[in-house]
This record gives sequence, C-alpha cells and structure tokens, in this order.
Amino acid sequence: MIIETPSRLHLTLLDLNGIYGRIDGGVGITLKNPCLKLEAESTQNGIEVGFSKSCQLIKDYVNDYTIKIENSVLKIKNALEIEGGFKFTVEKGFPPHSGLGSGTQLSLAVAKLISSMNHQDLTALELAKIVGRGGTSGIGVESFENGGFIIDGGHKSNEKQGFLPSSASCATPPPIIARYDFPEDWKIILVIPNVERGVSGAKEIDAFQKYCPIPLQEVEKLSHIMLMKLMPSVLESDLDTFGEAVNKIQTIGFKRIENKLQNPYIAQTMDNLRIAGAAGVGMSSFGPTIFAVTDTNEQDIVKAANDALKDVGGEIISTSAQNNGAKLLN
Repeated sequence: MIIETPSRLHLTLLDLNGIYGRIDGGVGITLKNPCLKLEAESTQNGIEVGFSKSCQLIKDYVNDYTIKIENSVLKIKNALEIEGGFKFTVEKGFPPHSGLGSGTQLSLAVAKLISSMNHQDLTALELAKIVGRGGTSGIGVESFENGGFIIDGGHKSNEKQGFLPSSASCATPPPIIARYDFPEDWKIILVIPNVERGVSGAKEIDAFQKYCPIPLQEVEKLSHIMLMKLMPSVLESDLDTFGEAVNKIQTIGFKRIENKLQNPYIAQTMDNLRIAGAAGVGMSSFGPTIFAVTDTNEQDIVKAANDALKDVGGEIISTSAQNNGAKLLN
C-alpha cells in the first residue's frame, strides 16, 4: 500500500500570551510540493526502512526518517494491538527541520498505512493522538486530513500549561476553527537555503521558555490582522491584501522572535524577494524555508531566489496550494 501526503507552510502561532485561557493557535497553508510518498508491506516481524533511488535525502535526513518511522510503527502497533512486521520504502521525501512539517506527515503516513492495511479506518486526529503529533499546532494534522488554508484554535491552558513546541508537548491536536480552499492559481515559491536548519530540539524549547509570554498587545494586533485582513483576503482571492498581511506578520508576535533567531541571510533574502515583486514573503515555522506568493511574475521571483542562493546554495521549489489531504494510492 502506498500513501502520498502534502507538505505545509506554518505562517505563525497566534497566541503565546495565554491571558484569555488558550495558548498556541496556528495558521498554515497545505502545499502540493514537496510531498512525501511512502510504501508499506507486511512482513513476518521487525521493522525495515529503505529509500528508493529517486529519493535524494542526505545521510542525516535518512537517519531522521528512519527513527520517526520506527517510533510511529511501535506506537500504532501498540495502540491497535497489531502483530507482525512491516517494510517501508520512502519513494519521495523532503528535509526535516526545514519548516515544511515532514515529521507530522511522516508519522501520520506510517500510522495511516498500518491502520488501513489492518482494515481500521481512523481519522487524522485519531492517528495524531496515537503517534503524538499536533502538540502545539494543528496545521499539519489538518493538512494531512483535508488540505487548504487552515487556522486552529490552540489549546486550553488547563490542557497545556506551558509554552512548548510540538516536540516537547503531550497535548492533543487543537480544534480547527477555520478551513478554506486556498487560491490554486497563486504561485508559491519556496527557497530552502543551505544554512543552519532553523531552531529545533533543545534550542526550540529554550526559545519558547525565554521569549514567552509574548506581550498581549502584539497578540491582539496579530489576531486583528488575521480576522480582518488575512482571512478575508483568502476568501476574496485578494493577493495584494494577502501579501500585505503576510509581510506584516513577520514583525509581530512569536513570528518576530522566530525571524530574530535566524541567520541574517534569511531576512536579506526575504527583502530581495519582495523587491523582485512578490506580493508577500515569509518564513515557515522556525525556517529556514522562505516562501514567496505571487501570481504573474513567478520568473522574476525565481531569478531573485537563484541570485540569493549563489553564496550558500540550496533549493528552489515552485508550487501551489493543495486543497485536499493525503491520498492512499492502492
């Protein structure tokens, strides 16, 4: 059995203040590419993980994928009381710790394959609870299930009592409070520079502990922009207003902190993409992936991205939104 899942952009966390009784909250966009394609076969016992020749992942990424697959297999087998072993082959993948949500998609893909092969039809939310994803943001889980433009409502303070990233949180995935189709004719150009892979692990936990709570005034301003600028612009397919909102988000709330902790190269590249004509430019999650949104001048944005990568190298991906979730291919 084979599954293909999307990736996602995480635009920002909404509320890392918590005075109103909830924390986190997320905003994101599901992407067609890059994608994950994973094949599973039943075996007598054990867990085997392989990678096809077409899956170009460096050794560190291979190790990360292997560990996540093995951990997810053990969790879903234990939860569903499944016997036997499994062989997995990664046909397509994308870099972990790059801001595109590979960890959630990989863990859910493993769980979906095993549950489906054993004739158990579980939702993405049910699978996420089993494999331990969605402890901060619900964007990746909903991207797996339905795709589109997504906003989640965060966690009640009595369920999640501290400011923590998903990797360190035991909270269940938060409720989805808005999900819309995102304009598929808008081009989204991803720039993944070969610089330090954002902030992850212990560094990510330290960032949450050091900079939170975020001042209430910033959280309220960000929420205002979400409700009265970003969300209507998606519904009305208003690219210019959407871009203005994305650009503004980079300077407010926890996203301001995420950008602050990056290599200065990231900010300079974002400025260059705006100068080249992108309506909106942002960084996904803790980066280092940068995204630029446009409709008519894709080549100009790609040229500016290529120029920006001359010194450090990296990857450019031209993609668009995906308004459906993961697909079982057989």
